[in-house]
Amino acid sequence: MQRRHFLQTALATGLTVGAPPAFGPPGTRGSDSGTARYRAGVIGLGWMGLLYDLAERIPDRFDVDDAVRPTPKLDIHRRFHHHDHPGNEGLPTSYAEALWDRPEVQLVAGADRDRKRLQAFGERYGIQALYTDGVKMMEDEKLDIVAVATNTKGRAFLTIKAAELGAKGIFTEKPMCHTLEEADRMVQACADRGTVLNCGAITTTHPSFGKAGELLRQGAIGELVSIEASGPGAQHQNWSYFLDSPPAWVCGIGDQPTRESGSDEFRGQGMMVTGNGQVVHFRRGAPGVRLCGGKGKMTFSFVPGWQLWQTADTPAGARRVSMPWPAPQFVPPYGAVYSLADVVDCMEGRLDEPKNSGRRVAAALEVEIALKLSSSQGGARIDLPLADRSLGLNYDWFR
Repeated sequence: MQRRHFLQTALATGLTVGAPPAFGPPGTRGSDSGTARYRAGVIGLGWMGLLYDLAERIPDRFDVDDAVRPTPKLDIHRRFHHHDHPGNEGLPTSYAEALWDRPEVQLVAGADRDRKRLQAFGERYGIQALYTDGVKMMEDEKLDIVAVATNTKGRAFLTIKAAELGAKGIFTEKPMCHTLEEADRMVQACADRGTVLNCGAITTTHPSFGKAGELLRQGAIGELVSIEASGPGAQHQNWSYFLDSPPAWVCGIGDQPTRESGSDEFRGQGMMVTGNGQVVHFRRGAPGVRLCGGKGKMTFSFVPGWQLWQTADTPAGARRVSMPWPAPQFVPPYGAVYSLADVVDCMEGRLDEPKNSGRRVAAALEVEIALKLSSSQGGARIDLPLADRSLGLNYDWFR
């Protein structure tokens, strides 16, 4: 934003005037360059919605219904993102900053019940359209892109309402929702209107996962034999991106009681089989995802990222040999920037579906719930889809 615009906005809204935000060369934002094609807004100005790029994380707990939450000391003119990094990987972190950084997107509004956070949002971006009611914001502002970064409790309602009010793209914080019924409605509401839905700024949104999918399709490891993951992790699932058929049945063992935090997410081990016989093993000690094929394997972990082994002829005969991973390689940190990138790519026809689409996350949620049911029945086979759509998961206090 140009300094003149920032000062005029600050004076008009009664906000504190200081140095303008300096997050790149002037004219690179859609609001400055005249290239903006999409109006965007953020509902929920918590850590992923806004605060990660303004402050260091604090552990203070709160109730999800509190209208005023613990907020750290904020630096609205912070000239760096939450994570320092010599490159551009994963920057920025928050949904607000990701929208602000896209030249084809104009960030025009924000909503939160906490007025302190609303004021910080307005001061950082020079935005006057500040709301305590997210639905009112969407009705008034006619948004093309909506970021839903609220607590899980209201995420399904707001996502569906955004689709009904004409949003072309929606990206939400993780986890997607609590129940299967909520997930069904979110996915259907967006599918009915052709709205792009991405549910969670997780590692799967990184472009290196797109490269892994491309390598699979090109036969880099031969026919895919099996997939491994440390757990189903419906709020951070890497494995579901690589399925080419819907889950058909699961069996699981070793689930744990609800934790003190309130989370009853699955903590056992198990197996899932798709309709076309593809197998996913959920095994303690496995990396984020391991893809095994007839001619090699690929593995992903947060560190060191993606690794590739291929069968090659050596003086000692055919051996699995470590191969360089072709760019891009995963480099932490990552953030909402990649969720938004997938949404925009889908809206503009460059991508058929976000890598962490609502459809894929909903499938992972159902698998995790089914694994819990199986474990409670001594490892019995549980067929999918589940008949009881009221089933769901509870998450930690901050979800």
